[in-house]
Formats: sequence, C-alpha cells, structure tokens
Amino acid sequence: MKAVGYRKSLPIEHADSLIDFETAKPEPKGRDIRVAVKAISANPVDYKVRKRAAPPEGETKILGYDAAGIVDAVGPDVTLFKAGDEVFYAGSILRQGTNAEYHLVDERIVGKKPKSLSFAQAAALPLTSITAWELLFDRLSAVPGKSVDPRTLLITGGAGGVGSILIQLARRLTGLTVVATATRPESQKWCLDLGAHAVIDHSKPMKEQIEKLKVPPVALVASLTFTDQHYKAIADFMAPQGKFGLIDDPPEFTVSAFKGKAVSIHWESMFTRSSFQTPDMIAQHHLLNDVADLIDKGVLRTTLDQTFGTINAASLKRAHALLESGKSRGKIVLEGW
Repeated sequence: MKAVGYRKSLPIEHADSLIDFETAKPEPKGRDIRVAVKAISANPVDYKVRKRAAPPEGETKILGYDAAGIVDAVGPDVTLFKAGDEVFYAGSILRQGTNAEYHLVDERIVGKKPKSLSFAQAAALPLTSITAWELLFDRLSAVPGKSVDPRTLLITGGAGGVGSILIQLARRLTGLTVVATATRPESQKWCLDLGAHAVIDHSKPMKEQIEKLKVPPVALVASLTFTDQHYKAIADFMAPQGKFGLIDDPPEFTVSAFKGKAVSIHWESMFTRSSFQTPDMIAQHHLLNDVADLIDKGVLRTTLDQTFGTINAASLKRAHALLESGKSRGKIVLEGW
C-alpha cells in the first residue's frame, strides 16, 4: 500500500521531512478494524510528533490521526462495525497513522461517518470534535441543555480547528455566553459565523475588551494556543472558583496564578483514552456518533476550510508548513491517492 512517513525529524522544508513510500497492508486482530482511507486532515499534533519523535533507525513512521474511509476488514473480536461501513475517527498516538491507504484502528474510538458529508468534509472533524467535546463537557463540566447558564466561556484561538468546533458545541448545546479570541479580521468573522456571541483580539489587553462587552462572569476558559502568553492576564479577570482548561504545551505555566481565586486547572488530551486503554474508552465511539447525528440534523457544520489535493508527501508538506505558521483557519484536508 501507499503511505507517507518520515525517517528523521527534519524541518518541513527539507526534501526528506516527509516521504512517499510503500509498505505491507496491515492485518486486523482483536478489536481492530482495517479502514480503506479516503480522506485525512492535518493537525498541529502531526508536525509536533514529526519534530520531536524520530522513529527507530531503519524504520519509517506514518503520521496522521484524522481519517474518513470505508471498513475493509475486521478483527475477530469486532462487534460494532462490518466491512463496507463508512466511518470517521482520530486514531491513536501510539500506532502508525492514517497517512496510508489502509489503516488499523480500535473500533472503540471509531464513529459512523455523517451521512450528509463527503469523506473530505468528515475527515476534518474527529480529532477536533473529540478534543472540544471532552474539554467542554468532561473537563470544564459545562451543562448540556439550552437552559440559560449565567456564565461566559472564553475560547482563546477560536478560529483554529478545536476552537471552530468548540464555538459550535458551546453555542448550540449549552446556555453559556461564548466569547472567542482572534486577531485577523477574517478569523474574527469565522468565529462569529460559527456562533460566537462576541470576539476579542488577544493581541491587545483582554480585560478591557471583556469589560466593554458587559458579558456574564468569565467562569470557564478554553485555552487552545499560546497559553504561556495569556494565562496570567486571564487569571486577572476570571471569575473566582472558575475552571481553566488547556490543550497546548506551554513552555511556562505557573498554576499559582490561579490560587487566590481557587480556579481549577484541567488538561485535555483526546489520546488519553486510547493510550491508556481506559475503561471508558468506548465513550469516543459514542461521542463521534453523537457528532455525526448533530451534523446530519444541521446543528453542527464541518470546519473544513481548505483542500490540499491528494494524499502524498508534497501535499502534506504544504499542510504542515501552514499549520506551523500559526495562520491556518479551520481544517486542512487531503483526499484520495
């Protein structure tokens, strides 16, 4: 089968930072399903792994987590899917990735593809949907249901992949006031179009902008990018006893900034359940099915922004470079071989 991978951690502009190669088609065992991959999307975790985790000498690591495709074969213990089913999922960080024609994945972290979406549109969704859903409901304990919630959720970096889903989930499924941050006019408009009640510019002092909005107290924060640059300013205007959630890897982060207000800190990683085989691992199967239903009912929409052509090293290099620039919006998808 065709695949795209890397043998050494190299800058994306290097000729061998990502390479096209061929490898054996994997065989499913246990609860694994084998998926014929039709479309994939690129995420910041792709380039972070490429930069930091060189494979063992002589091996080629396949990146990629998001995928949409068709079940091609199933392991002996599979009960949730059969050959021919259309699926979407975000894979495991401990296994070979989805930048391959065929991919093995545990059925418990796979959902049925939304019927109303193409494979490309569906591939934009899994990793960011799982991250946003777990962050909002599992970590920050937001209350689902449209009853009025007298609190504000602040989403920093609202125009990125996770923010684009989180804005929709919070606006459509909770009664929270949703304020996103974005700097560029096109990114601010993107956040408003997705449902944010208001957008502020995180390159300028945020406290004054929040005060001008006269929104309910900022009791919940989803810090999605550059946490080290913003957390102290946010701690200054957060409501006492609030919840601060983050997904990035801040080089500097001091929890004592939140101590006086008894603000709790919550990490979100959508790979935790699959990495540790947690007893509730199947929650991601149910979550993705719920997302598919919400998409098909018109409650949520795909966050696909750009399609970069077929799945190959050249196209993936373009995607990695754009993600590394920090200027991407929504999701970048590649489709077909």
